[in-house]
Amino acid sequence: MPKRTYQPHKRQHKKEHGFMKRNSNSAGKKVLSRRRIKGRARLAA
Repeated sequence: MPKRTYQPHKRQHKKEHGFMKRNSNSAGKKVLSRRRIKGRARLAA
């Protein structure tokens, strides 16, 4: 039986989907602003 596709790593996840990465470019800033407008408890990973 093969391994499952999702093998979580906390550091890698934060590097790719974290707040700093989102805030580093204009598209990511738009993502954060949309999530703020929606009222998300957590804006990023």
